[in-house]
Amino acid sequence: MKLYTRTGDDGRTGLIGGERVDKHHPRVAAYGDVDETNAAIGVACAAVADDAELTGILQRLQSDLFVIGAELADPSGAGSTPRVTAAHVTLLERWIDDATAQTPPLRQFILPGGSETAARLHAARTVARRAERSAVELHRRFPVRAEVLTYLNRLNDLLFALARLANVRRNVPDIPWTPPSSA
Repeated sequence: MKLYTRTGDDGRTGLIGGERVDKHHPRVAAYGDVDETNAAIGVACAAVADDAELTGILQRLQSDLFVIGAELADPSGAGSTPRVTAAHVTLLERWIDDATAQTPPLRQFILPGGSETAARLHAARTVARRAERSAVELHRRFPVRAEVLTYLNRLNDLLFALARLANVRRNVPDIPWTPPSSA
């Protein structure tokens, strides 16, 4: 199978089911941002190769994001791909609670960073926020299942919690935000 098809050279792309739309269509933007989130999580995953638990969580997220991307690419909603469900969201919430229980209480804003792993997870979180915004924008024009929107929202929270956990596991403190003084 060739990687190029030449069918997108005119600025249009095919969706699941065969419909062709402009590459700047909100549906393409949404699944593209989900794909970018998946890649950003892959970059973060490379930094936690020594932590089997975090690697497992991140790879599971990547798999879920493939499912979400396929759903967003299917305007009929009748695709045969799996779907994220409320159980997926519950699992993310459990991981958030577990990670939060292993970190010091958050008493102030923190800067995204600390260890390299945490910085990569924070970067993935910001990309995931964009994917969430794109999915919400798509939902304003075309229905998106609530479980997809909720999953993307929880994903951001989980990546934040995992970034803090990565700092704890590497014995690197979070960086507190200090408001600038007025000069």
